[in-house]
Amino acid sequence: MTVTVLAEKPSQAKHYAEAFQHVRQKDGYMEVNDDRFFQGKTYITWGIGHLVELVPPETYNESWKQWQLDNLPIFPETFQFQVGKDKKKQFNVVKQLLEETNEIIVATDCDREGENIARSIIKMAGASNKPTKRLWINSLEVDEIQKGFKQLRDGTNYVSLYKEAQTRQMSDWLVGMNASRLYTLLLQQNGMKGVFSVGRVQTATLYLLYKRQQEIDNFVSKSFFELVGNVSVKNGSFDAKVKARYQTKEDATNTLDAYSLSSGENQGTVQQVTKEQKKKNAPKLHSLSTLQATANKKWKYSPSDVLKIAQSLYEKKLLSYPRTDSHYITDSEFDYLKRHLSTYQSCLNVTMDIAYPDARKRYVDGSKVQEHYAIIPTKQVPNKQDLTDKEWNIYQEVVARTLAIFADDYEYEETKVEVDINGLCFEKTGKVELKKGWKALFTEEKFDDGNEAEQHNTVLPSMQEGESCNVAINISEGKTKPPKAYTQGQLINVMKQSGKEIDDESLQHLLKENEGIGTEATRASILDTLKKQQYIEIKKNKVLVTRKGQMLCQAVEGTVLASPEMTAKWETYLHKIGQNEGSQEHFISKIKQMLASLLKDAPEKMKTLEPQFQEAIEQNIVGECPVCGKEGGKIEDKGKFYGCSHYHDGCTFTLPKRFLGKTISETNIKKLLAGNKTNLVKGFKSKKGKTFDAYLRYDATEQKLTFEFPKG
Repeated sequence: MTVTVLAEKPSQAKHYAEAFQHVRQKDGYMEVNDDRFFQGKTYITWGIGHLVELVPPETYNESWKQWQLDNLPIFPETFQFQVGKDKKKQFNVVKQLLEETNEIIVATDCDREGENIARSIIKMAGASNKPTKRLWINSLEVDEIQKGFKQLRDGTNYVSLYKEAQTRQMSDWLVGMNASRLYTLLLQQNGMKGVFSVGRVQTATLYLLYKRQQEIDNFVSKSFFELVGNVSVKNGSFDAKVKARYQTKEDATNTLDAYSLSSGENQGTVQQVTKEQKKKNAPKLHSLSTLQATANKKWKYSPSDVLKIAQSLYEKKLLSYPRTDSHYITDSEFDYLKRHLSTYQSCLNVTMDIAYPDARKRYVDGSKVQEHYAIIPTKQVPNKQDLTDKEWNIYQEVVARTLAIFADDYEYEETKVEVDINGLCFEKTGKVELKKGWKALFTEEKFDDGNEAEQHNTVLPSMQEGESCNVAINISEGKTKPPKAYTQGQLINVMKQSGKEIDDESLQHLLKENEGIGTEATRASILDTLKKQQYIEIKKNKVLVTRKGQMLCQAVEGTVLASPEMTAKWETYLHKIGQNEGSQEHFISKIKQMLASLLKDAPEKMKTLEPQFQEAIEQNIVGECPVCGKEGGKIEDKGKFYGCSHYHDGCTFTLPKRFLGKTISETNIKKLLAGNKTNLVKGFKSKKGKTFDAYLRYDATEQKLTFEFPKG
């Protein structure tokens, strides 16, 4: 009997090979002779990610190669696949092995996309009729790999996952090919430049960012007034407030008048003092998204970097599978973690009491572990010197979260005080930490849960109910604050919990059930795509929408492309396909209907947006072209550089956005175009690596940037 193990990539195959005896390396595969696991010939081979891909539109119809509105829609009757041009050699190796094998072990990543990669290769190789088994593991440790190969699952149980992923692949192709061309051509007709990529997930994400930016830009700060009293009791003083906020100072004054009070000194009584001891459980174990959000908050790591680091630690056999959306583990993982607690403590250089030696449902629940459990450390513990600083930080974060589920609760005492002044109630809440518990594992880290009282110690003086007090009342003015732009980490959470962005409760349920926009494995890449398409930019960790992104959002506003509703409905039905409760044909049919409607309605809608687009074009102009300005040439923001609007007529004038390691601001570009020097730019880096400060000028004769150095 001949068995072929199909891995996703060479590094994965290498890890599998480490679990076996008598392995020989060949060109594109390995031979294994280990009768502990296999009888007869055994091969390990691999893909290089997706060896098989959807063919381009022109394969179906030559006219579809041209970007023209008349060529839309692009709806193939039957989807066709091909082997990637640079991957044919490896595919031929895999195909030959699969042709002679009796059984295939699918050993790609244990998720939908891994199933799609393997099944696409098997189908393209003509081996779909061969029996399959499935390797399903959460760790690349040798003992876990060996355990997995001894407990192989029936491969037919995972065909529906392949169908789900393939349906997503096909539908995303349809949306991309049709909507990208549609909006690119319509926007270009309105004077816009470049290609406008549109996608099911990326455009919905972009629109979330656009909505937040609109809220910020359109925000009008308003004054509000509060009644604040400085309360003096026998043992000290504190500030208390009336619950209500007042729109005008007059409203606040009228309230004081109604209770026969005035600003300044007043007599009051401590009416109620309520003390309550409270506990807070440790946070849940990390999924990929919570790890990304936490690392971004603590160290400003991008979500993409966090995924790469977690993947590296997984491949080093230090962490479990990273692309997980679960916060739970099973009893089996809990038991091995418990056995290694002392080792994990030494890794963090801490000693703690094991307050919870038994599993708790908040963290350990096998019924809530589907494809993968939470991200946890493996039994193997690294030396710090063997990891990069970023790897060490991520590893310690995962270890700390893991230890926390065994640690004592965080405990504090909350004191609520009500002070009565002629019937008007002033309130204050104080908090005193009693036991740090699991929080001792984290360095000055806040765990946001909406309870501000829990975030800071607020010690109130001791007092008795019925105690008299002096209260100095004043009317305090405040200003409402605009919402803040999302950080990269916050955006990951918004995408995952996008039910909060929808008013319809039934749709909130869908998004909550399906983890919102995108998947755990794709959210980081969505941000990367938006950056690559120049729809967003990251400034001081804040995610901002560019002019190009704003123009696309204005174009798709009001369509399903701009709504989390679409992603909720898509993901719900895709999930049904994965559960054998939905059909690929039905889903693709609905997508085609949606796109047909979009193709019909979008051109008319675009006509109503012409004034906005003209304004956007004018905003994109930063000055007159020094070369052909007399003929009407304008310098425009081209994304990565500034260039002339007459480049089609041969004007080659450009200015870079980055020069010797520094970004040239739009303000400084305008100064250069006006013939002036820029503001002083600090931190230029020469080719030899030396840093220096200088002004920039544009030499029109030489058509290049020159330096002017500060005097003295």
